[in-house]
Amino acid sequence: MKSKKILAVIVCALMLLTMSVCFTATVLAAETENTTAAMNETATEPEATADTAAEAETEAESEDSSLGVKALAAAIVVGLASATGAVAMGVAIAKSAESMARQPEAAGKINSAMMLGLVFIETLIIYALIVAILIIFVL
Repeated sequence: MKSKKILAVIVCALMLLTMSVCFTATVLAAETENTTAAMNETATEPEATADTAAEAETEAESEDSSLGVKALAAAIVVGLASATGAVAMGVAIAKSAESMARQPEAAGKINSAMMLGLVFIETLIIYALIVAILIIFVL
């Protein structure tokens, strides 16, 4: 019984770690976007000697770099969420199969509790996917 509680705490900690990494990546992408926007504002101030082609090139380069940071943040979010979710699901299924083998008469209750847990884990993975989509298209 004690090992099940420890396992549940570990799985919850992994999922919370994943969500904190998701939000950290979101903040990182937002700060990078703000930094590049500030750089663009200072770079596009009108000067008598500035060439418009050079300004356009600088703007295009900063957009490319912010797009790369967004893609990296989204990849980190989705990768960590799916990896920890897969580990959590594997552990949950293995433990439920093990407990169903020990007590076949309780298989229905164990199966329904396992399915509910898997739904919650999958929900967190979907939230991470939504955060990744927001990073790419909104920020």
